[in-house]
Amino acid sequence: MNKRVYFLMIVSFVIGMVELIISGILDLIAEDLNVSLGQAGYLITIFSLIFAIASPILLILTANIERKKLTLISLVIFLIGNAVIVFAPTYSIVFTGRVITAISGALLIILCLVMAPSLVEPQYRGRAIGVISMGVSGSLVLGVPLGLMLGNAFGWRAPFVLITFLTLLSIVGVYFFMEKVAPKPSVPLKKQLATLKSQKVSFAHATTFLYMAGHSVLYTYLKPYIDATTGLQGSWISVIYFLFGLAAVLGGGIGGTMSDKLGSKQTISISIIGLGIVLFTMSYSTSILFVFLVVLMIWGMLSWVISPAMQSYLIETSPETSDIQQSLSNSSLHLGIAAGSLAGGVVIEQASVEINPTIGAFLVLLSLVTVIISIRKKSAVHHKSNLDKQLI
Repeated sequence: MNKRVYFLMIVSFVIGMVELIISGILDLIAEDLNVSLGQAGYLITIFSLIFAIASPILLILTANIERKKLTLISLVIFLIGNAVIVFAPTYSIVFTGRVITAISGALLIILCLVMAPSLVEPQYRGRAIGVISMGVSGSLVLGVPLGLMLGNAFGWRAPFVLITFLTLLSIVGVYFFMEKVAPKPSVPLKKQLATLKSQKVSFAHATTFLYMAGHSVLYTYLKPYIDATTGLQGSWISVIYFLFGLAAVLGGGIGGTMSDKLGSKQTISISIIGLGIVLFTMSYSTSILFVFLVVLMIWGMLSWVISPAMQSYLIETSPETSDIQQSLSNSSLHLGIAAGSLAGGVVIEQASVEINPTIGAFLVLLSLVTVIISIRKKSAVHHKSNLDKQLI
């Protein structure tokens, strides 16, 4: 494996950290900027929303630009966005910084996914993409406890100071250690969206969206939820986020093993039912610390079990468009995070954070409906000839 692929994984980890890193410090941001918790949560919503929509569009718009040059430009813009957040005096300017980092970060992640396979031999291309995906998933899982630790110790801007520094190192690394990578023709957005005409495929993406939305309704506001229901403070919050992150990382590996042994369909169904049950029972577990921690870790594991299984399912369902499905699945995931954080913020504003798990559970169970519909539909492979006509 080319060592530069691991360098790209580090870049993807730095970019991915920005999305959810503020989840554990929403209360600090809200207090400092004099806004509500719901409004602070919208800083995650706007990032995830732009991230989901911008990725395929920006890749098409920049299709003719040499990849190393484009990566450096995007990293500089990403650096500027984080600097804006670090020095922002008001909520609106922080919001603007999040928009800047979302636009540049969306392109950077896709660039890493596109460049990594071109740096290795053909037999290692799948593994190279997997390494980049590990960087992204690892950042989503581990970024929050890191942000919580730094935020509590040095203030909510501290995590963004770290990201700014790591971005500077990434710029230096790309400039000196990355070779030029010629651009490749991208698949037009219209052709990508044409694959969604298969209901088997579109309901699969809807499943990812609803599953992640249900998860994010609570996860985005986990710290306020813990404060309201358990009274745990200080180091306990860090412990809880660490345990969740550890369980989530394990969940990704468990999901891949389950998918290989049980099949993708059964793994997806088990994870959806399990997560729905866990979220429904969350409110009843908070009075006993040990039980709460066990439920929390099961939730963390289940939150990422579905990801490898869904990727396998999409490849099985539409093997001729597997690359396109990877891009659309990524967009579905981030749209789910955006929708979940938005819905969770509305619940907090209008009712109470204590009912966020229940709202999340309903969304997860809706994803069970969509995956059942997807599984029962005829295979997209049967419609290959029609799809090929649309993609030519």
